[in-house]
Amino acid sequence: MNPPIVLSTATSGGVPVPPLSSSPQSLEGFRSVGQDVTIWPMARIVGRERISIGDSVIIDDFAFLVGGARTAIGSFIHIASFVSVTGGGELVMEDFSGISAGSRVYTGNEDYLGGCLTNPTIPEPFRVAARSFVRVGRHAIVGANSVILPGVTLGEGCVVGAGSLVTKDCEPWTVYVGTPARPMKARRRDRIEELELQFRRVAYGPDGGYIPNCRRGGKA
Repeated sequence: MNPPIVLSTATSGGVPVPPLSSSPQSLEGFRSVGQDVTIWPMARIVGRERISIGDSVIIDDFAFLVGGARTAIGSFIHIASFVSVTGGGELVMEDFSGISAGSRVYTGNEDYLGGCLTNPTIPEPFRVAARSFVRVGRHAIVGANSVILPGVTLGEGCVVGAGSLVTKDCEPWTVYVGTPARPMKARRRDRIEELELQFRRVAYGPDGGYIPNCRRGGKA
């Protein structure tokens, strides 16, 4: 029998864990930002001018994001506490994706094989940083305390189980677990896409425009 796959510690008993602080951050300074976006005050975000955010996004206290070359966060996305995104490269998170508590996402790397000096205290040409990317597909989930290395694409609907190390691309609608992460089983796709269609009828108007929570009675 396969062991249970743990995904996230961001909720307790099905109820979201309340933030430690009470007033969200200002949304000024971002390249673009949508509606119903909440960034809690103890989150640390660097390079806002290189970060775009869609609608209905929550970034928890103690998350740490560095904008890097480009950061594109879609809609209906949660980035949990103690997540870090560093490396100076590109991060793309598509709609309905999420990164659970304590996970590390690296969008860049260094030459650790002796070709140059390392760490941010060293200037060029003595240090050669390699900027890369991480792409998180629609409905993809990164489980708690996982590590995503540079140059990785998490396919649409894939799941990375808690505590996994992802070193290469993950196929769509597949559950990955382990160090390094390996495919374990398929993830159901039809029900998720059916629910998304139903939800979009609530969250978007006939013109395709997003309807804020306050205008749809706070419905999720």
